[in-house]
Amino acid sequence: MDPTLTIRRSCREGICGSCSMNIAGTNTLACLCTLEEAITPDGKIRVYPLPHMTPIKDLVPDMNRFYEHHASVEPWLHLTPEQEKSKTENLQSEADRAKLDGLYECVLCACCSTSCPSYWWHGNDHYLGPAILLQAFRWISDSRDVAVHYRLQQLGSIQEKVFQCHQILACTLACPKNLNPARAAGYLKEMVHAHHQAEGTMEMTPYLPPESLNNSHAEHIHHVKLHEGLMATGDKE
Repeated sequence: MDPTLTIRRSCREGICGSCSMNIAGTNTLACLCTLEEAITPDGKIRVYPLPHMTPIKDLVPDMNRFYEHHASVEPWLHLTPEQEKSKTENLQSEADRAKLDGLYECVLCACCSTSCPSYWWHGNDHYLGPAILLQAFRWISDSRDVAVHYRLQQLGSIQEKVFQCHQILACTLACPKNLNPARAAGYLKEMVHAHHQAEGTMEMTPYLPPESLNNSHAEHIHHVKLHEGLMATGDKE
């Protein structure tokens, strides 16, 4: 390897998200990508920075806008003043904890967001992208959080934040952690739409009948991921 090549790296076991890059045409984590996966049919290994992000140097892209979007969804628990002062744990049931499976594992590597055509076109504007929408859904899904109404208000305050997602599902195919950000985004669109409907602010969001959130290719992509070992058999609801 060229010793002058600049990359980000840290954990070497797929939990920090630092070494995300495009290898052999696929966004992935370098530390999880095997040599067999990296070699192209002509016997070469081709690596590129994450697509549609401004490179700082070599394989290191500028992630500032991505992190700004992440901060905008306030990725922490909102608690009541009493809970904030409490010195005891804020417990949740096993069933409520299970609702976070498939969400909390996200390592913010941006592989999914930089695979999303909508994010390529609108990521520098208000569209949050698949990774951040999954993170937003993670906190809304947490039974310990008391700010669901506020979070939905914030997500729906600018239509493009959520509704630039068109359920292309490139994000789900790209995720090196086998998560499903497209599904989380679909749920969020339903929730934001229902929130505006309840608040009487329907003009803020497009009409979204439930069937409009079902991508016609979803079943095919699910079977492809199962066949290729990219999705746990219990992942599809």
